[in-house]
Amino acid sequence: MHVDDAILSRRSVRRFLPTPVPRETLEHLLHVARQAPSGSNIQPWQVHVVTSEPLAALRNALQAAFDGEPGRHQAEYVYYPREWFEPYISRRRRCGYGLYDTLGIHREERDKRLTQARRNYAFFDAPVAMILTLDRRLDTGSFMDCGMFLQSLMLAARGQGLHSCAQAAIAPYHRVIREQLTLDDSELVLCALALGHADPKAPENSFVPEREGLERFTRFYGG
Repeated sequence: MHVDDAILSRRSVRRFLPTPVPRETLEHLLHVARQAPSGSNIQPWQVHVVTSEPLAALRNALQAAFDGEPGRHQAEYVYYPREWFEPYISRRRRCGYGLYDTLGIHREERDKRLTQARRNYAFFDAPVAMILTLDRRLDTGSFMDCGMFLQSLMLAARGQGLHSCAQAAIAPYHRVIREQLTLDDSELVLCALALGHADPKAPENSFVPEREGLERFTRFYGG
């Protein structure tokens, strides 16, 4: 697959087929993604690949935590602004409302919205979940490095005909993940990547958020 096609066909898939992904394929994806750039080539990412029984146990633990006491779980880093403002709040709303409209879920149907949100913690039925962690002693630049690694991993997956969904939604449940995977306290849980074959019949997989035109984010200097 040409790199342009991989980029243009990548999307956040929110329902996967149960088809397993062979270990050799997963190793290939990670082998390719490790070429991602990082400051001074420190390669700060750590990847925990979870499948089969350990994945089922992780799903159960995360969904139980989601169903539990609201507000008990907090991420160890700030992803979104504490107060939204334009144009970002409008873009966020268009994305969220667009997904729920595709699923036929209305804004006032809170139970259905929660049910859909809960699917994050089943990794949208993907047969593979990758948990990305970072040594907490590192700083902001390493977050950018891990983002470049994550994008490389998602594009490598497209090259193999696979789809994915990056999930910062799991970050508040770092204690659950830490317990299930016996992570060291030095590891900061960044996000997850659900990985597998997209379910072609799932309506949510037809949703593609709009992208801003170049004129909204680009300035050319000197020509």
